[in-house]
Amino acid sequence: MEKTNSLSIYDFNAININGESVPLANYKGKTLLIVNVASKCGFTSQYKDLEEIYKNYKDQGLEILAFPCNQFGAQEPGDAEEIKKFCSLSYDVTFSLFSKVDVNGDNATPLYQYLKEALPGILGTKAIKWNFTKFLVNKEGVPQKRYAPNDSPKDILSDIKKIL
Repeated sequence: MEKTNSLSIYDFNAININGESVPLANYKGKTLLIVNVASKCGFTSQYKDLEEIYKNYKDQGLEILAFPCNQFGAQEPGDAEEIKKFCSLSYDVTFSLFSKVDVNGDNATPLYQYLKEALPGILGTKAIKWNFTKFLVNKEGVPQKRYAPNDSPKDILSDIKKIL
């Protein structure tokens, strides 16, 4: 289940939804759920469960990091302001939103290159198949498990609780 190499999640920075660089080392000691999201996806309703889980477990050390992505069916066409507004008004999202990224291809953000290398998908495929692929990362910054888009956040809650 666990794969290690010389890097950890803490070696990366990400640009938040407000355009500010955030060292992921800021999340040391936290359990992370990293998700590529989209506002016009069949799985968009997962925002509701993600927010509920975040509110219930943030005080125990859970952080959810959401990375909007427009690589799958152009399902995240908006700019940062539109994404923020959608997440706030539609799902009252309070977990961390980041700027739009590519998760596949030559322009994939280094964080996602690392996650895909650490935890390949079924049959060893590294590509992200669709929006709402989820990566669970332990408190030491080591990726633990990868979940498919159709894995509901509530279905993976027991795995989250085990490493909180």
